Order: sequence, then structure tokens, then C-alpha cells
Amino acid sequence: MGALARVFIAVLFATTVALTPVRGQEGSRPIYSVSDYPRGCLSPRERRALIESGAVLRLVAVMRMVRVTVPGFLVGAQLCHRSDGFVYLLTLLAFDGKVTQVAIDAVKGTMLGKH
Repeated sequence: MGALARVFIAVLFATTVALTPVRGQEGSRPIYSVSDYPRGCLSPRERRALIESGAVLRLVAVMRMVRVTVPGFLVGAQLCHRSDGFVYLLTLLAFDGKVTQVAIDAVKGTMLGKH
């Protein structure tokens, strides 16, 4: 791994650690109402099976759509159950250091919420 890559990873880690207490103090607003909150997230095997069957969009395709409105680095992604289908829950680190959580409909690719 090159020196630049190591520096980037160290900065990303430090930024994430530094932002964690601040975010906790702000109070978090859930992307979903209580009745809509995902029942559970899928394992890698379940996620792969849904993607290969064409039931949900690939994460790469979803990220292309998301980057138009929320630019930044993807630091976390989950595919979860929802009352009306599946949803990608993404955590993005913006170029200015802000952490954003985005919910994307995994079938249609539309943004459901942003926090």
C-alpha cells in the first residue's frame, strides 16, 4: 500500500473518530418513522442472492445515483428489509468531513431520506 493511501486511511479514520462524539451530542433523527423502520438487514449471502436474481439494484448503481446529490466517500452500506420492500442504508463521508446517512429504495433507486 502506498504512502498516500495510508495517509488517506489514517485521515478518514481520524475524521470518523473525531466526529462520533459531536454527532452523538446533536441528537439523531431517524430516517424512518417507527412503523417503517427496517425489520432487519441481510447477510452478505442473502444480499448477493437478491442482487444476482435482479430483485434489487447493485450498490454500484445506487452509488452513481446518490453521488449526484450527496457527494462523498461511502463508509458503510447495508441492505435491509422494509415494510414495502428493501432499502439500502448508506453512510457517506462528505469532502468537508460531514457524515450523512441516506436511505435509498433498493428496487427503484429513489432517495427515501437523508440525515
